[in-house]
Amino acid sequence: MFFTLDVRRARKGDCLILHFGTKENPGLGLIDGGPSKVYKPFLKPRLAEIREARGLDADASLPVDFLMVSHIDDDHINGVLELTKELLETKGPLALTIDGVWHNTFDDIIGADKDQTVAVTASFGTASTSGEFDDEGLDPGAAKVLASVGQGFRLRDDTRGLGLRLNPKFNGQLVIASENSEKLDMGKGLSFTVIGPMNPEVEALRKDHAAFLQKQQEEKKKEGALAAFSDTSVANLSSLVILAEVGDQSILFTGDARGDKVLEGLELVGRLVKDGKSTIHVNILKGPHHGSDRNVDPIFFRRITADHYIFSGDGEHGNPERATLQMLLDERGDADYKVHLTYPIDVIDAGRKEDWEKEQNKEKSRQAKKPETPVRADWSHEVNSLGAFLDANPNFAKKVVILDETQPHLINLLDKM
Repeated sequence: MFFTLDVRRARKGDCLILHFGTKENPGLGLIDGGPSKVYKPFLKPRLAEIREARGLDADASLPVDFLMVSHIDDDHINGVLELTKELLETKGPLALTIDGVWHNTFDDIIGADKDQTVAVTASFGTASTSGEFDDEGLDPGAAKVLASVGQGFRLRDDTRGLGLRLNPKFNGQLVIASENSEKLDMGKGLSFTVIGPMNPEVEALRKDHAAFLQKQQEEKKKEGALAAFSDTSVANLSSLVILAEVGDQSILFTGDARGDKVLEGLELVGRLVKDGKSTIHVNILKGPHHGSDRNVDPIFFRRITADHYIFSGDGEHGNPERATLQMLLDERGDADYKVHLTYPIDVIDAGRKEDWEKEQNKEKSRQAKKPETPVRADWSHEVNSLGAFLDANPNFAKKVVILDETQPHLINLLDKM
């Protein structure tokens, strides 16, 4: 029996392949596809290797048991859109056959009763859902949200165009965690328990979106219009959080969810006691939001322990953050575990330094207008870099495993692939 997580490089995003089942009856799941420049160099070649290893004929499709897109952020969905576009444009046998898609569409999340493209473009123009903006005053965060919404529309349309089943275990409706949720049989020995999103967050998102549209109709202004309809509501609160299990082995997929919401979801479904102290151990934990320290706190690593921690990121947006690794070290110490990073330390630190200096320049610009605005100190290798952190903590450094781009990075929980 196999239960193996296949981790791919994904620049600033996530791109994962799940192997399960047996040699005679193998199972395959795709979880997120990273941003642009991930599908062709990293995911597509790996799928070709899997196809070859299975000895499939040239005109035979590689069976995929499920495709999961945790949420609509570009660094999770873009590579999947490249895959679906390729499938739609294929003449003849498809390279893949996908049994079902797990994704909460934007329309369903906000309870839409009509095509939301109409509502969005009415306020922001047709360029809004492609990420192209000519209008002054549109907040960059708003632009990011709108671009992600557009990608969500494309995934919805591609799913329909390919005739794929959406959320088959939920009759095509939203995937939402509920109290004491039972395990869902995914076949071939695999089960899923939905940990998030939870209904209160979805309802709050619907309320925020209704208020946003009403404001647009009343004011017809673009500047600051998406202040409440931000990254934390559209993308992260809609992240699928799934506990995957085969026998007594488990993997917790967290998307970009907030750590406190992951804990709350585990309590909701009965995997944690609601006492603020109980713990759960999983074999693999996919770190929330690429190791951002804004999505976790010490109690997250105290209450959820793992044998393997995965932080996917190349330093863009500062991820994985040094503070996150410090929290993990403080809570787990010298326990037996491994930390998997998808890029070399020097590459990550170069990206983190670039992001640090970019944010510093933004703060300086704001300070020029508002002198009371604080500006961060200059980047310090000793204080800010992952390299210096690992040098100062050699025992922790021994736990760190760097993904080798020349060969598959497989974490085998059962039989070795």
